[in-house]
Amino acid sequence: MPPPVQPSTKLLTSPWCTLLVVIRPTQNMQELLESEAPEALQEWAAKLPTTVREIAAHWDFTLESPFEPGGQCSWVAPCGDFVLKVGWRHPESDYEADALRRWDGDGAVRVHDELVTSTSRALLLERCCPGTSLQEALAPEEQDAVLAGLLRRVWTADPTGLPTLVSMCDEWADEAEQRDSTIDKHLMQDGLAVLRELPRTSSSLALLCTDLHAMNVLAAEREPWLVVDPKPHAGDPHYDVTQHLFNGDQRLDADPMGWIRRMATLCDLDSTRVAAWMFGRLVQQSALEPWYADVARRIRL
Repeated sequence: MPPPVQPSTKLLTSPWCTLLVVIRPTQNMQELLESEAPEALQEWAAKLPTTVREIAAHWDFTLESPFEPGGQCSWVAPCGDFVLKVGWRHPESDYEADALRRWDGDGAVRVHDELVTSTSRALLLERCCPGTSLQEALAPEEQDAVLAGLLRRVWTADPTGLPTLVSMCDEWADEAEQRDSTIDKHLMQDGLAVLRELPRTSSSLALLCTDLHAMNVLAAEREPWLVVDPKPHAGDPHYDVTQHLFNGDQRLDADPMGWIRRMATLCDLDSTRVAAWMFGRLVQQSALEPWYADVARRIRL
C-alpha cells in the first residue's frame, strides 16, 4: 500500500468568502495510488500537501477547491483568473508547457508561468470559464467536428525538439510483447509491427497533442473551446485522431470504420492510414481490453 497522505489545510480568504482548502490527492490520483502506482509517484503524493503550500506561497494567490475527479499524476485547482496545475515530474509531463507556449493560445490554454523542482512541475494556466468539458456539452457527432477543428490548428506549430512517436511507439510495443495475452499470436505480431512502422513512414511531421479527447477540451470565454492537458510529441498527424476514437467505446464497437472515415474526412487525413494506426493501437492495448482485438480484426486492411 502507498504511504498515507495526510491532508494539509490552509485557511484562505477572498473578497467573497472564506475557504478551507484540503490539500490531498483527488479521486483519480487516489485510485491509482491504491492500485499500481510507481513508487516514485507514491513518494511524491505523500509530500503533495507541502508541495502545494510552497508553490501557492511562491505565486501568492488564493486557492479554491481542486477539480474532481482530477488527474492521476497532477493536482489541479482554480485560483482566481488562473488554474494551478502541480504535477509529478515524469516524461509525459516534461513538454506540456513548451507546447502550450508554441501554440500561444491558438486553440489551447495559455501558460503564464512555470515552476520546476526535482520532483514537481507546476504550471500557472489560463482558466477556462465556464470550463464545461466538450463531452458534457455536446452530442458525439458535434464533438467530432470541434475536435477535428482544434487538431487542424494545433498541428501547424513547430514540433522541433519534442520527443517523437518513434520512441513512444517502440516503448509501447516492447511493453506489449512482455505482457501475457490470450489474443492470436499472429494478430499481435502484425499489430505491433504496424505500430513500429507507422511513425517511421510519415510524410509529414506535426506537433501532436497525443491525448486529445472530449474531456480534454473545455468551454472558455476567449474562444468557444480550448485544449488542455496535452502530452506533446512530434510525429504523424494521423496518429492524433486515435485517442478520441478510443474514448467512445460504443461508437468504436458499433461501426469502427465508419467513425474512422468520418474523423479522417473532418481532419483532411487519409482514412486508410488512420485505420492502420487504430489497428496497431488496438492490438497493443488488447491485453488490457480483450474486446479491442475483435475491433482490430474488423478494421484490418
